[in-house]
Amino acid sequence: MTLTFDLAGLARGYRDGTLSPAGVAGEVLARVAARGEDHVWITLRSRADLLADAAELARRWPDPAARPPLYGVPFAVKDNVDVAGLPTTAACPAYAYLPARTAPLVERLLAAGALLVGKTNLDQFATGLSGTRSPYGACESPLVPGLISGGSSSGSAVAVAAGLVAFAVGTDTAGSGRVPAAMTGTTGVKPSRGLVSMIGVVPACASLDCPSVFAHSPADGLAVLSVIAGYEPADPWSRPFPAPPPVPPAVGPLRVGVPERPEFFGDAAAEAAFADVVKRLTGLGHRLVPVDLTPFLAAGRLLYQGPWIAERLAAVGDFAAANPGELHPVTRQVLGGGSGLTAVDAFRGLYRLRELRAATRPAWSAMDVLAVPTVPTTFTVAEMLDSPIERNTVLGHYTTFANLLDLAAVSVPGGMTAAGRPHGLTLLAPAGTDPLLAALATAFVSPPDVVS
Repeated sequence: MTLTFDLAGLARGYRDGTLSPAGVAGEVLARVAARGEDHVWITLRSRADLLADAAELARRWPDPAARPPLYGVPFAVKDNVDVAGLPTTAACPAYAYLPARTAPLVERLLAAGALLVGKTNLDQFATGLSGTRSPYGACESPLVPGLISGGSSSGSAVAVAAGLVAFAVGTDTAGSGRVPAAMTGTTGVKPSRGLVSMIGVVPACASLDCPSVFAHSPADGLAVLSVIAGYEPADPWSRPFPAPPPVPPAVGPLRVGVPERPEFFGDAAAEAAFADVVKRLTGLGHRLVPVDLTPFLAAGRLLYQGPWIAERLAAVGDFAAANPGELHPVTRQVLGGGSGLTAVDAFRGLYRLRELRAATRPAWSAMDVLAVPTVPTTFTVAEMLDSPIERNTVLGHYTTFANLLDLAAVSVPGGMTAAGRPHGLTLLAPAGTDPLLAALATAFVSPPDVVS
């Protein structure tokens, strides 16, 4: 029987003695070797180090009753998140540095017993939604040969989808924790901004960034989120939200908003798949509420067509200016779009965003959760390379507004379309509703009448 890296299965195996951390570590290494050069990893920890950590877990917690919640659970970290002793590259070799401290979110995972396998590939400086903008190679979705993995958290999503780890840490500014989830058939949890600390994470747009989690299920994603969440006084972006529970709460019927006029950019198969998803939500007892997405989408366009593109220069602009030849050509082009913006443009953008947030309030008074396609259509690697900017904009159609409008989100698999492409559903709600979203997502992927 093939070992699956879901949290419940791992916990059960460790509890009854059929699994050991060393055995799981060995299985991880075997799976990584079997996949060969899949462009998932930037830094893979050595066999000796991984097995030494596994042995330390067994030595430290021999009593199953005393073990922490993620005991022996293998995980990966996107390579814009610091781990002491491992280089942080942000997918730019010339930018690499060796951090002295591990990011607090990773410290929390290690303290909870999780087993770090390595650091994963990404669109350079977390700029992109395709997974094709990295000098370490382009990841592909394990579901369809030649299909993009999505980005920027490409390696993290593929590591989970391919069964190499139980969960992976990503980041999400424009959709980097959700687009890859849709393209790889995984769950992508984009927490409320400030729920998880950004200390030790290379910023893309510091005012919008948040870490994310890729997992095999919404329940697993929430369990990981409950470990990494927490107020960090030293983090200027941290916010004191209530601690999310490790298990999704029970929820009754909800008012679920759906787009009045959903856009699929000519992809009829994706349109039909979303219609099926909406029927499934209705079947769970939820009431559908048609929503005009105009102000939501207008807010999303501000991310790359407004002053927030200049915020990316605030993060890595000095390095980019001094080392233009070290940047991926598309990354360089995107960053260049922020160079002509002024402080006046920034204030105008902030005012416009306030107007759009106000324009979305009537929708939130009529719904509890917003349900949208994660991506309106899909692309192959070749198609993305042919038109990287335009098709990136299409991928972010339903994702770029989330952080600008201060929303939490969860992306879950919606099945395969009639054209044989993956389809994802994203559930969004105002900041602080992470447990509610996890509960609805869990019911969607495992409805009560089919739970085993």
